[in-house]
Amino acid sequence: MSSSFGQMLRITTFGESHGGAVGVVLDGFPARFPVSLEVIQAALDRRRPGQSSLTTQRRESDTVEILSGVQDGLSLGTPIALMVRNEDQRPRDYANMVDAYRPSHADFTYDVKYGIRAASGGGRSSARETVGRVAAGALAQAWLAATYGVEIVAWVSQVGTISARVNEDTVTVAQVDANDVRCPHPEHAAAMIASIEAARRDGDSLGGCVSAVARGVPVGWGEPIFDKLEADLAKAMMSLPATKGFEIGSGFAGTQMTGKSHNDAFVKDEAGRIVTTSNHSGGIQGGISNGMPIRVRVGFKPVATISSEQETVTPEGEATVLAAKGRHDPCVLPRAVPIVEAMLALVLADHALRHSAYSHLPHP
Repeated sequence: MSSSFGQMLRITTFGESHGGAVGVVLDGFPARFPVSLEVIQAALDRRRPGQSSLTTQRRESDTVEILSGVQDGLSLGTPIALMVRNEDQRPRDYANMVDAYRPSHADFTYDVKYGIRAASGGGRSSARETVGRVAAGALAQAWLAATYGVEIVAWVSQVGTISARVNEDTVTVAQVDANDVRCPHPEHAAAMIASIEAARRDGDSLGGCVSAVARGVPVGWGEPIFDKLEADLAKAMMSLPATKGFEIGSGFAGTQMTGKSHNDAFVKDEAGRIVTTSNHSGGIQGGISNGMPIRVRVGFKPVATISSEQETVTPEGEATVLAAKGRHDPCVLPRAVPIVEAMLALVLADHALRHSAYSHLPHP
């Protein structure tokens, strides 16, 4: 099922950008865990549009409703359905896209695959689909923190050619949310904001990277071969709209290192735990967590829908020119931060449950 993800903890998202609602069904979530509407809403508020001049000006409250799976504030162990109603659709803004394919957008591929597409807002290919991921991810993140002490933080580490180095051991959500671009380095954040605003004025868009860290992940999460932890993380992140790259640990920079410089040496710390002196592995070895912080980096392309004129074709293949109307992000990075956090939490929670089930099996 293309709209479902996960094994023991499984999500299925639903809804179109300009449909009646979007949401998620979360199946396999542990029973008797406190489900806070406020926690879910806080996560959605970080993702919602219209937060600043750097994002689309679509006005959505993104008010979440719990439809099932919760009683008296506790999870029942049955599927939890979460829904957010769409309030600010403007199909008229997309009228000129019905007869023209947006360059580098999913318009063409959806049309060819299904013989029909939701031209208004992009349907399922819109980032509005991620509302359900963030809602489910908020619960996964709360459960990981309460059960294992796992802390997840993501931030904008690059916009265009501007990169920021951040201390991954100490960065906090408060530092990330201190500015509109969600980069915890104030000087680089100011430069990023200026570049995004310039791109908007020019009818253009920018890409970049979101980095994330999960601290406190125990040793042993993940499976060998096809269900390696980093493989599931890669699938999770690359399923997000506009993603074009994924790295873990040293990533592609590690290809320029030697074995001597890249290997993470094992030592015993003051508490008697086995740790590594470096973390080029990004917290995962052999597809299984090694107890060090899990470090990932996700690359996002520039937004395909821009207001500048672009050459394209109609569904009949006739040449035309398109200048997109409507409300669109000039850069997805600031709103992608909570989405990356959500997917990281969902993968870790799924593997935590899988590891727990395995560890309770009888062994010889």
